[in-house]
Amino acid sequence: MSNLFAVSNLAKNFGGLAVTNDVSLSMEPGDRLALIGPNGAGKTTFINLVTGNLAPDGGRVMLGGEDVTRLKPAERVRRGLVRSFQVTRLFHDMTPEEHVALAVLQRDGHAGRMFGHYSSRAAVMKEVGSLLDQLGLLALRHLKVREIAYGQQRLLEIAMAMALKPKVLLLDEPAAGVPQSETERIEAALASLPANLAILMIDHDMDLVFRFAKRVVVLAAGTVIFDGLPTDVTQDSRVREAYLGSYADAGRVA
Repeated sequence: MSNLFAVSNLAKNFGGLAVTNDVSLSMEPGDRLALIGPNGAGKTTFINLVTGNLAPDGGRVMLGGEDVTRLKPAERVRRGLVRSFQVTRLFHDMTPEEHVALAVLQRDGHAGRMFGHYSSRAAVMKEVGSLLDQLGLLALRHLKVREIAYGQQRLLEIAMAMALKPKVLLLDEPAAGVPQSETERIEAALASLPANLAILMIDHDMDLVFRFAKRVVVLAAGTVIFDGLPTDVTQDSRVREAYLGSYADAGRVA
């Protein structure tokens, strides 16, 4: 059986520097994969290559057995490859309800009918309410984004991504900028997502990573240096040297 999502020998150079160096990985439905590594390891570049925001110099990206390497980002989204961003990209004068409704209508090709119309569409409103409820945002549905906490804004981004009905969800630091006191909301949201959804998450919060991941891939200087179980990653000498260091020594893996 072919993988749901597979990257083979992906490569990208900037000015002669190999930022992504022959990277390969695959995912099946239900996978919970954490992609970690030091700053400058090439993690966000990898995500940009996979989602079509950058063109690779070599390699392939496969989704559901289809080669999507040369497809535009929007075409990949329509096929089920969806990402969130490291920095929020929300409209501060729009409400959570409006954001999620826009995502639903965009998915269905009706984004031009957004304002003044979406509230009369029963199916849209039902789906929007369900997604906001799942992410713990239902009570905030009519507030402006600028009126809600940053952690709740990150949850709204996940709700919008889920509105696009992903098969593979790429989360670029979903807890970035979120106070430690609010990261439990992010974890609860991740735990609430469908069991058959494949999720790849980048984050620097190692406690969050090890509670989330069933599998860990480590990038260093654009190269995969580890791909395996969370219980094994802290024992790998290359990973300890390149990234985990004192975290592994402290033995604090959850």
